[in-house]
Amino acid sequence: MTRNDKITVAEIRRKKKAGEKIVALTAYDYFTAKLLDRAGIDLVLVGDSLGMVVLGYETTVPVTMEDMLHHTRAVVRGNNRALVVADMPFLSCRISEEEAIRNAGRFLQEAGADAVKLEGGEEIAPLVERMTSAGIPVLGHIGLTPQSVLQLGGYRVKGKQAREATRLKKDAVALEQAGAFALVLEAIPAELGSDVSMSLAIPTIGIGAGPGCDGQVLVVHDLLGIGDGRPPKFVKAYADLAGEMLQAFSSFRDEVRSGSFPDADHSY
Repeated sequence: MTRNDKITVAEIRRKKKAGEKIVALTAYDYFTAKLLDRAGIDLVLVGDSLGMVVLGYETTVPVTMEDMLHHTRAVVRGNNRALVVADMPFLSCRISEEEAIRNAGRFLQEAGADAVKLEGGEEIAPLVERMTSAGIPVLGHIGLTPQSVLQLGGYRVKGKQAREATRLKKDAVALEQAGAFALVLEAIPAELGSDVSMSLAIPTIGIGAGPGCDGQVLVVHDLLGIGDGRPPKFVKAYADLAGEMLQAFSSFRDEVRSGSFPDADHSY
C-alpha cells in the first residue's frame, strides 16, 4: 500500500453508507503498525490504553501528552493505509478549550495523526465543534470512558438503566451535531449499541457494544492473547502469543545454560 491508498475520514463515513463494516485495532509501535497495514485494517487507534498494556500503569490516567505523541509518531512511521487516530490523554482537553485545541493540533502537526479521539458526551460538544471548525477531525467516545474510572469507581457496563441509556443517546446526537466523524461505543448493552448506531448518520465503532455497531475495535494485546490479567467479556483472543513467547524465552534460557546455543550454525 502507498499513501495514494490512504483511508480518510470521508472513507470511514462512506463505509457506513455502503453497509461496509469498519475494522479497527489499537497500535503503539512501528512494527505492529506495519503488520496492521499489511492486514488491511481500516482505522488504527493509538489508545491511551498504552498506559496499561505498554507502560504498566493500573489505569490510563497517568498517561501524558508526551507519551502519546511518542507512540503516535512510531505508529505513523509504520503506517501507509489506515486512518491513524490518537487518544487525547487525561486532562489534555479539559483545562481549557484553547489548550485542548493546541494539544489536538500537536497530534496532527508533530506526530502525523489523522484525527484525535475525545472521551465524553454532551458536555464536550462545544469543544468538538471548535476542533472540527479548526480542521481537526474528532472521533468521539461514549459509554464506558476509562479516563473517568476513578470517578466511576471501576469499570462497568454503562446504559443498563433507562435513564443512563437516554443520556447516552443524547450524548451521541450532540457529538454528531458538533461534527464528530464517528463514535466509539464502549461497554454498553448490545441493544443500545444497535439503537444508537441506527439513529446516527455517522459510523459507530463498538468495543463491547454488540454486533449492531458499524465497526469494531479491540486492544491489539487482548486480540493476540498477550494482555495482562483477565480480559473483559467482550474480548476475543485470536491467538495465544503469551504462551508462545514464554516457550521461546524458556527455550533460549535452557540452551544458553546448557551451552547448546550458540552452536556452529549460529557462529562466525
